[in-house]
Amino acid sequence: MPLLEMREIVKEFPGVRALDGVSLSLDAGEFHALVGENGAGKSTLMKVLSGVYPAGSYEGEILIEGSPARFRGIRDSEAAGIAIIFQELSLVKELSVGENIFLGREPASLGIINWSELYHKATKLLTDLGLDIDPRSAVGNLGIGQQQLVEIAKALSQNARIVVLDEPTAALTEAEVETLFGILDGLKKRGVGMIYISHKLDEVLRLSDRVTVLRDGRTVATHAAAGLTKDTIISEMVGREVGDIFPQSAHEFGETALEVRGITAFSTDRPDKKLVDGVSFSVRRGEVLGIAGLMGSGRSELLMSIFGSYPGKTSGSIFIEGREAKICEPMDAISRGIGFVTEDRKRYGLLLEQTILDNLTLAALERISGRFITHRARETAAAASPMAKLRIKANSPMTVAGTLSGGNQQKVVLGKWLLTEPKVLFLDEPTRGIDVGAKQEIYAEINALAKEGLAIVLVSSELPEVLGLADRVIVLHEGTVRGEFTRDEATPEKVMAAATGI
Repeated sequence: MPLLEMREIVKEFPGVRALDGVSLSLDAGEFHALVGENGAGKSTLMKVLSGVYPAGSYEGEILIEGSPARFRGIRDSEAAGIAIIFQELSLVKELSVGENIFLGREPASLGIINWSELYHKATKLLTDLGLDIDPRSAVGNLGIGQQQLVEIAKALSQNARIVVLDEPTAALTEAEVETLFGILDGLKKRGVGMIYISHKLDEVLRLSDRVTVLRDGRTVATHAAAGLTKDTIISEMVGREVGDIFPQSAHEFGETALEVRGITAFSTDRPDKKLVDGVSFSVRRGEVLGIAGLMGSGRSELLMSIFGSYPGKTSGSIFIEGREAKICEPMDAISRGIGFVTEDRKRYGLLLEQTILDNLTLAALERISGRFITHRARETAAAASPMAKLRIKANSPMTVAGTLSGGNQQKVVLGKWLLTEPKVLFLDEPTRGIDVGAKQEIYAEINALAKEGLAIVLVSSELPEVLGLADRVIVLHEGTVRGEFTRDEATPEKVMAAATGI
């Protein structure tokens, strides 16, 4: 008997059938991957399972060990032994790690929390999971990768029998990924059933016993993972055969669009420590310059320093089309023709509660509407171009950005900067957390923008992405440039050697 069965689940929103008869089963001790493009229905299905969408708001049935289950809310789902770790972290950053793990379930007597017991339990849990994290540390002081591991520890503290992980490795370092995989292997041996949502198909094939593919809210197929290939999964996800994912195109280079000399950025926590140390580079019109390096090498800090958004002390010189530019804040960079698709689209790239229209026109509002009065008609007309060009899937420009899939949110961020008509475009992790179909569309757009003469600086943790898109690659190690390669010279071995300081 399966540990979990979801039968013929149908979930509708106004004008949209997000799930159309989706079925899924899970055995005890099984690792079942759920894959599909953004908007395929994966997260919606898991919100049904978690009680976010309560019984009565959808059709179909859920069975736990053969018995029907109707969840009125999240607590009912948790009481049934289900823990879901969503892609958007739900931690309270002002509270400690221990407080977050047991939030709402604190050990208490007569209404008084037993702090000693809480931190003792948190320490034991973190130790059992092999996590070297102080339970008394404020979550806000941890890196995003460690926060993700705390979120996982929080879920596991509930002794769940069913664990759902939604893109759990998107923000983890390689070492943290291996730690997580060790944790998951231990859970599997204990008989915990796991549903794993990820766009990283190498991970899916490495970990899974079975793989279910969703497309447009329907179940396409469920396969045994043994013998399954990435090509098969991708073709089922997108409904077509997928060849080379990166566009093959030679770019014609023009004049130097951006040159930076001696960019240095100091740590905000340790003012004597340089996170970026004297970095110089240039990028020409029509060129894609890739910046590679391991996490912590200073890639994002470098772009933020040039753009005027780095919170710490910086120095260095910036030249745009041969003229020195004084950039003290992002508005200076924007006015001089630099756009910046940031690493964290939800935190820095979007106003999630606002419409697509408001987000698309935000950075170019003065140019579109004028300095003093906003013209809605002009904004709507201006937004039509990036919506069509980038194929943003939404009912209208008035759709709230936070309701879009990850891939469409990223397209909105990209479209926002294209409306500023930039000379130079910074792309920091432009495809993080989006599916292969959306990735291909963004890769094609990057290629098209370079052909139009835009100078592009690309940062990515995915080495194949850098090598597949960049005309030239510079490699950072501990804040300094340790290598520079043309497209023909750049190999994974050479780039990784430079990234590790060799």
